[in-house]
Amino acid sequence: MAQLKAVSPPCSSINLAHLGPKTGSWLYNNKVSWPRKVHSLQQFGSSASELHGHAFVSNNRNVTQVCDKKVIQAVLSSDKEVEVSSAKNGGLRGKLNKVVLAYSGGLDTSVIVPWLRENYGCEVVCFTADVGQGIGELEGLEEKAKASGACQLVVKDLKEEFVRDYIFPCLRAGAIYERKYLLGTSMARPVIAKAMVDVAKEVGADAVSHGCTGKGNDQVRFELTFFALNPELNVVAPWREWDIQGREDAIEYAKKHNVPVPVTKKSIYSRDRNLWHLSHEGDILEDPANEPKKDMYMMSVDPEDAPDKPELVEIGIVKGLPVSVNGKQLPPASLLAQLNEIGGKHGIGRIDMVENRLVGMKSRGVYETPGGTILFAAARELESLTLDRETIQIKDSLALKYAELVYAGRWFDPLRESMDAFMEKITETTTGSVTLKLYKGSVSVTGRKSPNSLYRQDISSFESGQIYDQADAAGFIKLYGLPMRVKAMLEKGI
Repeated sequence: MAQLKAVSPPCSSINLAHLGPKTGSWLYNNKVSWPRKVHSLQQFGSSASELHGHAFVSNNRNVTQVCDKKVIQAVLSSDKEVEVSSAKNGGLRGKLNKVVLAYSGGLDTSVIVPWLRENYGCEVVCFTADVGQGIGELEGLEEKAKASGACQLVVKDLKEEFVRDYIFPCLRAGAIYERKYLLGTSMARPVIAKAMVDVAKEVGADAVSHGCTGKGNDQVRFELTFFALNPELNVVAPWREWDIQGREDAIEYAKKHNVPVPVTKKSIYSRDRNLWHLSHEGDILEDPANEPKKDMYMMSVDPEDAPDKPELVEIGIVKGLPVSVNGKQLPPASLLAQLNEIGGKHGIGRIDMVENRLVGMKSRGVYETPGGTILFAAARELESLTLDRETIQIKDSLALKYAELVYAGRWFDPLRESMDAFMEKITETTTGSVTLKLYKGSVSVTGRKSPNSLYRQDISSFESGQIYDQADAAGFIKLYGLPMRVKAMLEKGI
């Protein structure tokens, strides 16, 4: 079938449809029908020019109808069915010029492409960010996008930016959401959305779109980034607009519009993967009482099947940020990838939790974050040498808010940016190395050292020293405990 989008309303709308496998052609009820398959645009043009005096001119893949000195231009995609509608009215829901869609090649984003064209009369530019999800998820994307009706696919490698500018600041801040979640998806969304804003500017798009559901956090994360970086962009969220209720409906829609579907109705888990983590949701995990299946995990081995011999790994850190593994300097993305491999084979970084989504409901997710778990253990441990008690307490309290802001999609919020400046300043002396032992799912610290260590063996030793006089403790205790002593005296009438 052919999809045609009008850009001007010179005369009554004509619906071009039914390019089927029969023979002959006719005009009936304002529809041009070819019951036999049209093999070229030249054939299309010559046939159409005979219809009621309307002149059609074909040029490559462009078809033009001339009527009353005004022009309708359309793009013909072979074997795709689309209706010609006037530009004044646009699609079924309005008119947009060009939309940049966050595209994964999965079922949801594949059906969004024809839905956008049908409902907003627009061109669709698919955008895919490489944030370390794996080469397998990037293969064949251009063919899939164009088969769905997209005019272009843009792919950008964001791995280095993702780790350097998003993951490492969260690591430095110690940001962990609700005691467990290391924010893998939360950190990835703003870097993707930022790139979408850039692509929209590059291709002249007036709108952006995503495939996030109306029940999740990601819709907020994408859209807050759009608002912060370009408030003039229109945002289209199909899951909040269309009649598709679930995956089965989406599959039926895809079949109806001849869009190749990459999944079947038997798909089990909803997953999100990037260089930091892999998340699993859905199926049996929706019951918090169910234990995850052993074959669900993909980044890490079962701790019971991990090597019987522990492995030591040394993490080098400069100013709160990791720079080396076992003495070898590595760029951020390579460093994380290596730790994922090391940690994964020892079953490190599996988290099973019930979290509170931003939209109000609870959800159960299972996360694999092998490299990230190792890095968090190392960073926290080095801070025990370089930060004093009050600083650690303030930093930990702010880390909770920092994590909440990132989880809620407020990466470009001035508050998070200001807190990040504080974290950068407070960790200026956090330089050194930490040695960790990895064994059957556990990470334990075996040593730590720093040129800026506040730990002094001559002071901390139980042996007598010149700096700390144990007799001084008596006066300190009396003053420190004075409020408690006064309260007790009051109660006893002393």
